[in-house]
Amino acid sequence: MTTSTPVKEEKKQTTAVAHRRDNALYTLQEEMNKLFEDFTRGFHKPLWLEAVSDFNTKVDIKDNDKNIEVTAELPGVELKDIEVLVEDKSLIIKGEKRSEKEEKDKSFYRMERSYGSFYRELPMPCAIDKEAIEASYKDGVLKVTLAKSGETASNGKKIQIKAG
Repeated sequence: MTTSTPVKEEKKQTTAVAHRRDNALYTLQEEMNKLFEDFTRGFHKPLWLEAVSDFNTKVDIKDNDKNIEVTAELPGVELKDIEVLVEDKSLIIKGEKRSEKEEKDKSFYRMERSYGSFYRELPMPCAIDKEAIEASYKDGVLKVTLAKSGETASNGKKIQIKAG
């Protein structure tokens, strides 16, 4: 008796799939989905959109007994275009990425410019000692070390970033 139940369920599923295949609208939808997938496969974003839309600040956060260490990847961003702030129990990393590419040849001239801003607010698991924060930037990587504090954070503070 137990062997007949799975067979009945399998038949129901098979007939449901067969019924969908016989449905003209379902078949049309499948064909249209396949057509669009085939058409868009291999296409890339337009060059004017690529440089701005692909920029996303990747961040690693490590928490140990005394400090919280934050590492942010900011490739192509200059130090002067980065701002680091601590407000309440959050670390804020913001700035602007600018890119300019020029290409010359005998038969053509091409100039591409792109601008984009970024903003990341990272909530901290505890209060931060605003007087004991260090930040450095080298080779497109921002490192911020935040000392933990037993106090509750209230006012914000802008952090100076050192080169190298």
